[in-house]
Amino acid sequence: MPQLTIQPGQTKIGFIGTGVMGRSMAGHLIKAGFSLSVYSRTKEKSQDLLDQGAQWCDSPKAVAEQSDVVFAIVGFPKDVREVFLGEQGTLAGAKEGSVLVDMTTSEPSLAVEIYEAAKAKGVHAVDAPVSGGDIGARNAALSIMIGGDEDVVTALNPCWEAMGKTIVYQGKAGSGQHTKMVNQTLIATGMIGVCEALLYAYKAGLDLETVMKSVSSGAAGSWSLSNYGPRMMKNDFDPGFFVEHFIKDMGIALAEARRMQISLPGLAMAQQLYISLQALGHGRDGVQALVLALAEMSRIDWKSR
Repeated sequence: MPQLTIQPGQTKIGFIGTGVMGRSMAGHLIKAGFSLSVYSRTKEKSQDLLDQGAQWCDSPKAVAEQSDVVFAIVGFPKDVREVFLGEQGTLAGAKEGSVLVDMTTSEPSLAVEIYEAAKAKGVHAVDAPVSGGDIGARNAALSIMIGGDEDVVTALNPCWEAMGKTIVYQGKAGSGQHTKMVNQTLIATGMIGVCEALLYAYKAGLDLETVMKSVSSGAAGSWSLSNYGPRMMKNDFDPGFFVEHFIKDMGIALAEARRMQISLPGLAMAQQLYISLQALGHGRDGVQALVLALAEMSRIDWKSR
């Protein structure tokens, strides 16, 4: 394949998926000096980027035809398959030597499938899911977990550095997605602890903000406690990361666990609690809304406390 060189002002970037996280990530690429072509199922979600000079395309295929590197962050594995492998997908429009990067949290096996299909056409493919939510995306502080060919991943450093803070190459295709499953498993049970602790503090009659001063900086501290705890206390359930997407992620991790014949009972319980939260009508809320499902179990009216 032709040697890959990525430079602001020269490399043409495509970006597919301009939702809660993608919009900020794409904006950082523009600020870094890259020209951008964009596509999203809802054009209005890309308007801020268009106002900054991005070019609108009518399909993922059209984005790839205009780009040297295409990034995508969409919702579910079926969306990933359509965006990369569909008739109007990026691979159909990608030229030899170009790069396709999936930043969605998706199935490791699908990442390998995309990699192999791209390689057969002389195209590079990389899986690079992220962690950090809407805050990390806005602040260009995402953790990016990357699988694929190491030389391609290294060549993309100017792009990674525009969007993230912790950029780690994990190994061959699919390794980024496997690492994200580790990340989601850690978060899932941790979120239960954050919610239960706040409910305990409330029921004990403690002032939640004062409790946070004591527990957030010690051994009990965590990213979720520091970032989601205050949102729970303010009844701010706006999505930095959707409940329905988290349920999807946990399902992928549990399926991989079954394939590897390992038992992850904590993760299975967390998924069931989030499914109950979705059943209460909070599938499009942020993951911090889990406190509402746990409060319901104890007949606590959290929003009216």
